[in-house]
Amino acid sequence: MTRARELGIRIGELEPGPLDAITDVGGVRVGHETLWEGDEVRTGVTVVVPPELPCFAGADRLNGNGELTGLEWLRESGLLTSQIGLTNTYSVGVVHDAIVAVRVREGTDLWHLPVVGETYDGFLNDIQGMHVRAEHLEAALAAAADGPVEEGCVGSGTGMICHGFKGGIGTASRRAGDWTVGVLVQANHGRRSRLTIDGVPLGRELGPERIPAPGIPEGAGSIIVAAATDAPLLPHQCERLARRAALGIGRTGGAGENSSGDLALCFSTGNRALGAAEGVVGVSMLPNEAIDPLFYATIEATEEAIVNALLAAETTTGRAGRVVHRLDPDALVEVMRRYGRL
Repeated sequence: MTRARELGIRIGELEPGPLDAITDVGGVRVGHETLWEGDEVRTGVTVVVPPELPCFAGADRLNGNGELTGLEWLRESGLLTSQIGLTNTYSVGVVHDAIVAVRVREGTDLWHLPVVGETYDGFLNDIQGMHVRAEHLEAALAAAADGPVEEGCVGSGTGMICHGFKGGIGTASRRAGDWTVGVLVQANHGRRSRLTIDGVPLGRELGPERIPAPGIPEGAGSIIVAAATDAPLLPHQCERLARRAALGIGRTGGAGENSSGDLALCFSTGNRALGAAEGVVGVSMLPNEAIDPLFYATIEATEEAIVNALLAAETTTGRAGRVVHRLDPDALVEVMRRYGRL
């Protein structure tokens, strides 16, 4: 698995955490269950698990042609009350219900509105076959771990396409003083000609005459961004960080096209024991005047997570023999050197 920093590509000014992943935020875990069956099935489930629920959270959208369930209550209450599930467009319901079943079995509460996001993988995957089942969500949860995060064609990213290349799951992190911001993306968006990496117009340099394009309407996909931070933020501040993810998407050439669903959620682990049923709960808050480094961290981590998703993905053949090619790291390095970035 190739990553941006392994190639010498350093995006932004801030330094990453030791893993350069969302799991650099203490206690956050990620799990995948990949479905790769025969010639037709290229899909799966990914979960992001906070260290404690509920936790303060906020969400934002760049364009709303997508789904991230549970956001109305998240906005109303300021709380994330479930694990975050990611899957394909037609499997949101089964993953939503499976999270409810797990939470009920755990006896954590009597009421649940899970957060589940989707992007469309129907070019490579038999999406109408509804291959994701409850046991796949449970397997992803069972596999959830801290430490390095598998990227690319894995879990819910298995069948995704990004900027005309094979896409999928990507992650990155940034240190902002005493705090860490980690980001995980499900990248399934963008046009080839707009792809930009560290300011280099890579998509124009690596057009379909060099690396074949999949031959689908470009800009019609989506991206889900899950961000985590250990900074003590209140819900409205989490929403402000989620909004900055759009700038990271834009720096790589994403534009939130009409048929794209570009949705972001940020949660904070900086306040604990928020689920107290009665009494007064004390919380802490980072002053707004100190939040700019976290904005920069979110932007940079989102940008690098998208690049890591592209680099980790492998050329994939799926439904009806369709092929989506990877972003070749050697070709990327050649272009970056020509532009003086390496």
